[in-house]
Amino acid sequence: MGVAITLRGLTHTYRTAEGPLTVLGGLDLDVADGGYAAITGPSGAGKTTLLSLLGGLEAPQVGRLEVGGQDLTGLSGDELAAYRRATVGFVFQHFGLLETLTAAQNVELAGTLNGTSPAERRARARELLDAVGLSERAGHRPSRLSGGERQRVAIARALVNEPRLLLADEPTGNLDDDASLMVIELLEKVRADHGCTMVVVTHNRQLATRADMRIPLDRGHRVPA
Repeated sequence: MGVAITLRGLTHTYRTAEGPLTVLGGLDLDVADGGYAAITGPSGAGKTTLLSLLGGLEAPQVGRLEVGGQDLTGLSGDELAAYRRATVGFVFQHFGLLETLTAAQNVELAGTLNGTSPAERRARARELLDAVGLSERAGHRPSRLSGGERQRVAIARALVNEPRLLLADEPTGNLDDDASLMVIELLEKVRADHGCTMVVVTHNRQLATRADMRIPLDRGHRVPA
């Protein structure tokens, strides 16, 4: 089951040596429960900041941000961490896998935060690696996997805690065309199979056009598609 997303007047500013830098300026947005949204725009448009706020990596400063009816504004660091564990799965452009661990161990590691037993974590990792077509590569370390395979491990890891919101930041940014298509189709299958809401930051036109809705940003504001 996914979650609905509501933003009203969301504004976020960073302090820099040159002075305040507003990267999101009064953003309003709605994403339906189970929806698939693609955030697009040039560098500096506010895409990654928006994804960080949706994922609870940063606390909203001004405005309202609700995910699944929960207002994230004003939450403490511990409360945001609990929200991330209970609600969010992350997929990053640079995979974020630990080179000293096997594919299965990388997937298992994500389950330790929820206190699941080692046996349960191993079983869940096997199940998810099989779902992404990598059961035969479970014992390989990232250095022995292709870019597409590493991203599929990262997707499996993101699903360990059965997130209701899947966030992907340039998930095809380091992949060739064939691997990109494979990852796009896998993300779409994950969303269909699990019913999660999915928000993807991307420069990949093919990925963006396959989404239910496009959210083009420019200098922290939504602009026409």
